[in-house]
Amino acid sequence: MKRSEINAYIQEALDIFAFHDINLPIWCHWTLEDWKQNKHKCDEIFIANLGWDITDFGSGDYEKRGLFLVTLRNGVLPRYTKPYAEKVMIIKENQETPLHFHWNKQEDIINRAGGILVMEVYGIGDDDNPVAQDMILHLDGVETLVKKSEKVYLRPGQSITMSRGMYHRFYAKEGSGYVLAGEVSSPNNDDDDNRFFESLGRFPLVEEDEKPLRLMIPDYRKFLEL
Repeated sequence: MKRSEINAYIQEALDIFAFHDINLPIWCHWTLEDWKQNKHKCDEIFIANLGWDITDFGSGDYEKRGLFLVTLRNGVLPRYTKPYAEKVMIIKENQETPLHFHWNKQEDIINRAGGILVMEVYGIGDDDNPVAQDMILHLDGVETLVKKSEKVYLRPGQSITMSRGMYHRFYAKEGSGYVLAGEVSSPNNDDDDNRFFESLGRFPLVEEDEKPLRLMIPDYRKFLEL
């Protein structure tokens, strides 16, 4: 992805957060100079991978297959012992987060505002292949039978609990607008806890055609010489 594209998506997100009165930590607004002046105090941010995160999953087409995230808090043992993580996400119409599950992380995905979030959920079969089957899911704590191959539609305010080892993919329903989503979970580990059905990239390769509007998680080492 070009840095100019990433900057445009970050500005779009800033406008969405302002519209919905979502206030981010002060470091989400730091310039590169702010980071350089404060980096000696930010080990938790760097080690726990907190911050701006834009991915196209290696697709080269962010609008079709991608996700916009800000990780606000996270635990990393043994140093940072928080048993939880929190993210805010922006999901566009028909913008797919591909089929995956987590070995260890359990999460609630919440539609905070905007359009309708579509969830597709599968069990796991032989060789970690997804299996369409009837499932009992917890929607806001309510046991809900979801029939084989049935989609789950979450309106603003609704949430779904994704248990460990449960395949899922999601996107905003066409015609409903973007979804401002939240995730609360056990600690997040993108290095070895994600099992994507396809072999995918996690962070995009960036073509530096202009200066970054905000530093993303992969930028910390690149620009701050950590």
